[in-house]
Amino acid sequence: MKLTLSLMGILFATTLTAGISAAHAAEYPLPPDNSRLIGENTTYVVPNDGKPLEAVAAKYQIGLIAMLEANPGVDPLLPKPGTVLTIPSQMLLPATKREGIVINLAELRLYYYPKGENKVVVYPIGIGQLGRNTPEMVTSVSQKIPNPTWTPTPNIRKIYLKEQGITLPGVVPAGPENPMGLFAMRLAAGQGHYLIHGTNANFGIGMRVSSGCIRLRPDDIEALFESVPKGTRVQVINQPIKFDVEPDGKRYVEVHQPLSHTEKDDPQTMPIALNAALKKFKADHATNKDVLTDAITRRSGMPVIVNQGSADVNKPPEAESISSL
Repeated sequence: MKLTLSLMGILFATTLTAGISAAHAAEYPLPPDNSRLIGENTTYVVPNDGKPLEAVAAKYQIGLIAMLEANPGVDPLLPKPGTVLTIPSQMLLPATKREGIVINLAELRLYYYPKGENKVVVYPIGIGQLGRNTPEMVTSVSQKIPNPTWTPTPNIRKIYLKEQGITLPGVVPAGPENPMGLFAMRLAAGQGHYLIHGTNANFGIGMRVSSGCIRLRPDDIEALFESVPKGTRVQVINQPIKFDVEPDGKRYVEVHQPLSHTEKDDPQTMPIALNAALKKFKADHATNKDVLTDAITRRSGMPVIVNQGSADVNKPPEAESISSL
């Protein structure tokens, strides 16, 4: 989903005035090692309250682009009252070690596996924008910083001045006006320039908006900060397609829009390379290749059953009664 800078600005202003409810972290029981499917999709009927889509996303712990992937054509500024939205709360765990923090850039989600607990906590995140990409890496939390100050790099100061006409100070003091929010965790990779931190605005989560860091909503970063020990393993991956065969034989694929490489790229239509494992999954006689191809084209960000004979089983849930924020 491509959002122009002007639309992002309007969304930002609208979100600030709309008010957003605090939400509890999305926790899921950890499935067995031979299973990766967690959660259930639900629906939400838009009330006539004048709130933007970001308010619904925050209520259900979803990122904005994930909501747009699941609900194409919905106005992010003012969803039409009565519209039935799909809340994409079902997902496949990434095919990685279930340890510490796993961040999948393409799906704009952070997975936290608390040590010794049979659960996974999932948070929507903001990541580096085009040209200031968040890199793939395996690293660890090297420092936990409450009430962080922000020291913009010389390059960031130049960008702010050139693109926004803003002269940033050498150091932005801690406090509610700090763009890093009230909590930050520094990663050990490189020179320590990458952090997992909060924000001073309830906007941009589930989008490419940062200068390379991983950004969470204020309540989310506070909860994560309190539960993650220093030294925790952090793995950052970029996998727009996740797939799995569950113990009951159901074959799932979950496709997200890939990260664009240039301003001209359209994440909804740009090609997604299939690795060897996915090619084998596609070639298997039990996979409905037409449904798989449709899922890759649709890019809904939700698990889709792709077994032979599964063309009619991927129907949305029945709409629940109208709820309000």
